[in-house]
Amino acid sequence: MDAEPDSIAVLHVDDEPDFAEVAAAFLEREDARFDVTTATSGTEGLDRLDAAEFHCVVSDYDMPGHDGIEFLEAVRETHPDLPFILYTGKGSEEVASDAISAGVTDYIQKKRNTDQYALLANRIQNAVDANRSRHIAQERTRRLETLISNLPGMVYRCLNEPEWPMETVSGDVEELTGYSADAIESDDLLWGEDILHPSDREAMWTTVQEGLSADGTFEVSYRIVTKAGARKWMWERGRGVYADDGQLDALEGFITDITAQKERERELQRTKSRLEALYEDSPDMINVHDSDGAILDANAQLCEKLGYAESELVGMNVWDIDKTISPDEAHTLWTDMAVGERREIGGTYQCRDGTTFPAKIHIRRLDSGEGDRFVVISRDISAQHERERSLQAERDRLDEFASVVSHDIRNPLNIAEGRLRLLREECDSDHLDPMDRALTRMDELIENLLTLARGGDYVSETEPVDLAELAAASWRNVDTAEAAIRAPVDRTVRADRSRLTQLLENLFRNAVEHGGDDVTVTVDDLADGFYVEDDGPGMPADACDDVFGDDVSPAGDDTGLGLRIVAQIASAHGWDVRATEGTDGGARFEITLADESGE
Repeated sequence: MDAEPDSIAVLHVDDEPDFAEVAAAFLEREDARFDVTTATSGTEGLDRLDAAEFHCVVSDYDMPGHDGIEFLEAVRETHPDLPFILYTGKGSEEVASDAISAGVTDYIQKKRNTDQYALLANRIQNAVDANRSRHIAQERTRRLETLISNLPGMVYRCLNEPEWPMETVSGDVEELTGYSADAIESDDLLWGEDILHPSDREAMWTTVQEGLSADGTFEVSYRIVTKAGARKWMWERGRGVYADDGQLDALEGFITDITAQKERERELQRTKSRLEALYEDSPDMINVHDSDGAILDANAQLCEKLGYAESELVGMNVWDIDKTISPDEAHTLWTDMAVGERREIGGTYQCRDGTTFPAKIHIRRLDSGEGDRFVVISRDISAQHERERSLQAERDRLDEFASVVSHDIRNPLNIAEGRLRLLREECDSDHLDPMDRALTRMDELIENLLTLARGGDYVSETEPVDLAELAAASWRNVDTAEAAIRAPVDRTVRADRSRLTQLLENLFRNAVEHGGDDVTVTVDDLADGFYVEDDGPGMPADACDDVFGDDVSPAGDDTGLGLRIVAQIASAHGWDVRATEGTDGGARFEITLADESGE
């Protein structure tokens, strides 16, 4: 019924027009909300019902065409819930029985006095109110059922007893518990004994009773055991239902599955615990500061390293401990950083006693919801600086040694080579060629010694290097006679280009020297690196493990310094190198990279 409650539209059907008009006048006088429309037959009444909306029909019984019962039956076909009052002067038990069978709302006999209109008005009002209340209740029920059917859970009514016997349940009952609603509503299955987890029964009872005592409502989380034996977490909110005398009749509420939420909470807590442990136990110094530079938190390592208590560091500004950055420089740095961005800078944190040490500093900008926050992770690199100074000193000494060797040995060698050339012009002797080969070998040995001395176990800046391209370039740098190269290798490695060139050149030179002028050298991929092999005579199996030693010669006619340089360059990159037998019986050198990508 959509009309406003302060307007009651009444259709009065009576075959006596004068009586119908009088009745309408008295009804509208009895209650100003009445708006009465009249009709003189059942047929006209049906037309009126089709043309407009009415809240109640009042009809005579004895009318031509359709009598009152026939008219009522016709109305019920299209308006099954419309209040219908049979108002007739011809009364009998038979008429009343037929009217009730046809679905009449009320039955009133006409009287001769005007008091009858007050009674009729009262009956109309009661019928309309009852019908409206029924519609409101039906609509509320429909909405409630729609809500329940769409809620991810179940609603219930149960007794306030430790076993929680359920009187009614509806919604996703079977999905939540594995049991049907009928089973849970039966006396054979008790929520508190058969479904509620035993460990949570006492705590749930206590929580519910405390809530009822406080304000009549409660909220509780607990576990259940489903029909299949699975454990689930439930969240329940309910209230007490009380009788007019204040006695608690039952509990009503809603239950939903929060297992996934509980899992997320546990995972977040585990993550939080791990992060807290990493924060507090980290060997790095960590602090969190705001966009003004004020330190909000400091871990134990930072406090210990700088000699401050945490309470002293919190509230200090970052430039109070890092003297290499000014407030203006810090604010410029932070302003330029995007949320989530990470920057690496160098700095010095000054200790409480005034001493300083160099540090590598990583800064990340976060949005905490309370403003910008900056997480600063610092690492003391004093030892690294000391190692770098020691390495540099060693390099300087080796460079000095290499210079001396290059000058003091190459000068006599150059003199000997010059004398040999003059001697060839003056005479011809079988001793000249062996002397030339000996001087050439001495030159190679000096070059290898200088490479070892100057190279050391380090590499300079690395870059991505295409192995196939570098192999072709390195091959051109070696006197390869009639030898050939195959380089189907398809790999990019991160390396010091110049030192990797030395490695390849030495392996190529070794292959040509020991495999012959017509040897074929192959460079190709391994699953975790690459290899260089030849199809020459190879090397003895028992020599493979020792070819990179200080004084081992694969062919027995040199010192093996070239292969030692190969091992040194590989080690400097963090790679492994091993010698083995080649596919075609020659020598094979396999280089395993730091990881599969060569990075």
